[in-house]
Amino acid sequence: MEPRRKGDTTTTTRPMILENDLALVRAWKDVPSFETAEAEGRYWATHQVDARLMQMSIHRNDVRESTTITLRFDPRMLSRIKRIARRRYLNYQSMIKQWLSERMEEEMKE
Repeated sequence: MEPRRKGDTTTTTRPMILENDLALVRAWKDVPSFETAEAEGRYWATHQVDARLMQMSIHRNDVRESTTITLRFDPRMLSRIKRIARRRYLNYQSMIKQWLSERMEEEMKE
């Protein structure tokens, strides 16, 4: 057998299983315990996890990405913060969050 070359469209000898040929696993309790990795491999060669089951299994810490709070700053201090952020090509609110995160890490180490 000749080595494969770039652009070679020769089909592989491994059989391709189409999505419709696989049995759907609709609940995790339907997945058996496996004695060996080979047994598990054989099972998953003929089964697939239902997309809805997979989506429900994704762990989500919190639905919200962030919480809005109000902070009062001295106008001059806020101007200086905004100036520093502009020099760094950052949004000033993102920079403040970064500063708070860095300081919080320092505090947690102590």
